Amino acid sequence: MNNTSCQRVDFDFSSRFLPPVLILVFIVGLVANGWGLKSLLHNWKKLKIINVFVLNLGLADILYLLTLPFLMVYYFMKNKWIFGDTFCKITRFCFNLNLYGSIGFLTCISVYRYLAIVHPVRMMGRLTVTHSVAISVMVWLLVSVQSLPDMFYTKTFGNKPGKCYDTTHSRYVEDYLKYSLGWTLTGFCLPFLITLGCYGHVIVILCRRNTIDKVQKQRSLKLLFILIVLFSVCYIPYHVFKNLNLWSRVLLKQHMCREWSNGVYIAYQISRGLVCLNSALNPLVYLHGNEDIPAQLRQLLQRARQMFRHLPPTDSGSVPMNQIKDEV
Repeated sequence: MNNTSCQRVDFDFSSRFLPPVLILVFIVGLVANGWGLKSLLHNWKKLKIINVFVLNLGLADILYLLTLPFLMVYYFMKNKWIFGDTFCKITRFCFNLNLYGSIGFLTCISVYRYLAIVHPVRMMGRLTVTHSVAISVMVWLLVSVQSLPDMFYTKTFGNKPGKCYDTTHSRYVEDYLKYSLGWTLTGFCLPFLITLGCYGHVIVILCRRNTIDKVQKQRSLKLLFILIVLFSVCYIPYHVFKNLNLWSRVLLKQHMCREWSNGVYIAYQISRGLVCLNSALNPLVYLHGNEDIPAQLRQLLQRARQMFRHLPPTDSGSVPMNQIKDEV
């Protein structure tokens, strides 16, 4: 099929769809992560092993959220990047650190919960906060090593304001597809399989053992539900459509068109919006792992109710006319 008969790809879709999503993620993510991190730091002396991973999860989110205002400007200007090539690469690098760092720390949390439930006697006293700090450092290093090659691919083209590619220019798309597939395998598929294995075994143990505390069962099932939501909504669609979109670009470069190219491009842009949501959804782990936060939420709701109860009645008929004139 020739290029002349190719269906037009709606490249303007990203500049229409992504800005409102980024604004929502920035506001909700900054508030939720800031509150969660403040609570963790306030209870630093009570720091548990799993909270070290949660703390690093929050730091990864904050790191990405701070780059969102620049991306908002980029998409509001209809895909014109004005901040230079270096900062474009830094922005995309922060996104990758957040994405694969989040996956890594969620995997660590899953493995820790698995060990605590399936092998509680063996692991008693063997896993310490020092171990969790060392593991967190290793996760950061591994994610950085995986993400570093991405910075060597062209992200902008020319010195004038233009694209800030989330992948790379079409000239290098074949090599980038190979890199992306390998990256997906090691950075997403492997951690995902580990997480599935851990929680699959945990569910079997929880169903078989009657000695496990009911509260612990509920907490484990809640965390499993949160992880299923994060992987199903944020991570799986992004990796599927990212690689499909790269493949369609390779075919287009080889003058082979597919009817599904435009659909895949739009689905990929939607998945980019969904993957950004992980920075706003990750604080759900705080709500699960930190018992103080639900209590704080209840206190805030109680205060709000008390404020509404004590509000004076607003009866416009009892207000003097001269007071109304003064207010106007």
